[in-house]
Amino acid sequence: MVTFHSSTIDTIRYFLYYVEAVAKGDLLGEFEHLVLLAVLRLSDAAYGMSVRREIADRTGRDVSIGAVYATLDRLATKGLVISALSDPTPERGGRAKRSFRLTGAGISAVNRTRQDLSNMLEGLEFPAPGVAR
Repeated sequence: MVTFHSSTIDTIRYFLYYVEAVAKGDLLGEFEHLVLLAVLRLSDAAYGMSVRREIADRTGRDVSIGAVYATLDRLATKGLVISALSDPTPERGGRAKRSFRLTGAGISAVNRTRQDLSNMLEGLEFPAPGVAR
């Protein structure tokens, strides 16, 4: 609580602040949302590089593979995606591929974010491209 004293009037003014904490991990960041949507769209073919390519093809963004893997790791920590390793293949020099898929919580997060965006967009009038508002 913050207290202010007035020099001309002998009163005390109180300012109350209400702060609501949102648990970290409840909301998706923009890039997290894009990565989850790419994983959902790619289904069984959701590997790091294919996720990167899907985002680039659909958004025109040239994102780094490091950003994709860092985001996939963060989403896994939040319980929104899980991963599995394929068998090693000679085409990959004996290395395995890691595929990703959404968990139930990941699907709920995508649906919640979609609904939040829909609610925020409802009733807005958008200006023509290039026109300042």
